[in-house]
Amino acid sequence: MIPSVQLVEMAGKLGYDWVLIDCEHGSISLETVEYMVMAAEASNITPIIRPQKNDPELIGQYMDRGVMGIQAPHVSSAAEAQDVVNAVKYYPVGNRSLAVGTRSANYGFGISLTDYAQQANQDLLVCVQIEDKAAVDNLDSIAKVEGIDVLFIGPSDLSQSLGHPGNAGHPVVKKVMDDAFCKIIESGKLAGTAGNLEITPRRLEQGVKYYYTHLTTLLAYSSSVFLGNAKE
Repeated sequence: MIPSVQLVEMAGKLGYDWVLIDCEHGSISLETVEYMVMAAEASNITPIIRPQKNDPELIGQYMDRGVMGIQAPHVSSAAEAQDVVNAVKYYPVGNRSLAVGTRSANYGFGISLTDYAQQANQDLLVCVQIEDKAAVDNLDSIAKVEGIDVLFIGPSDLSQSLGHPGNAGHPVVKKVMDDAFCKIIESGKLAGTAGNLEITPRRLEQGVKYYYTHLTTLLAYSSSVFLGNAKE
């Protein structure tokens, strides 16, 4: 959520596979996204963007900065999921605007626009967030949308939508999430979510492959360990 090139660079050097640049809840401008993507490339970490909303024009602007995938928030139907695919991928998979000289296309240096479009369709990741009760109800149809790679269960908003805001451990929320992971994996898509240190082993056992934690969670955990040891 924090507009910091250095934090992205550090994440790459610490060995993480990918970083979520969160423009939905953070204060990151379009220009800063481009710098953060450059830092990701330089430190060998994959940059994924979460836009403010599922808006094709907005998604296209982020894609042209060179991000390698979209994690679209609040996708609750197959039609909305298809809109995300269309915004990320070029013809014949989607209808993203194709432009000469964009950063994502290497500014047109050393690759034709045709070859770039084909390569982008192969390489770019499409992740949709399942974080509303309506999305859970439509999970089967969303999972059938071609071009979707990951279905991400958003614990915070889903818990709120189910009537238990902030309590992802509530039995009702827990069952919905567990059932959703099973359905996603059975559909052949990748299951994703976020979690803390304690829940991580269970999520991995459940088959979650697309997984992250928040920077604030990392800071809180490492700080408590450091300060605890220091005060002892």
